[in-house]
Amino acid sequence: MSEPTTRPRPTGHPGYSETLPRVPESARTARRLVRAALSAWGLNDTTDDSLLIVSELVANAVRHARRTSIRVMVERRTPRTVRVAVADFSLDRPEPSQKGSSGLGRSATQF
Repeated sequence: MSEPTTRPRPTGHPGYSETLPRVPESARTARRLVRAALSAWGLNDTTDDSLLIVSELVANAVRHARRTSIRVMVERRTPRTVRVAVADFSLDRPEPSQKGSSGLGRSATQF
């Protein structure tokens, strides 16, 4: 598999994204990406919450996604608002799962 690539967003809100293999170890790389973006934007006070969120989103994608890779995205929506997202880019519609579990292939949170 090729090396992950981190890319700054060329238009729109400032942001970074990286495609990673859909494995639990990708959570570490996702946290590194989020930490670097927040540091670059001077938003260090949101780091702990953001790292927890991206860890959970990657874990959900590893468990529920259908593709072999995931895309981690972090964008600065406003001077004090950050969006952290993980997507698997599957074109398949989510299927209902058993009670107590989530079958979503895409996850995002904003705070």
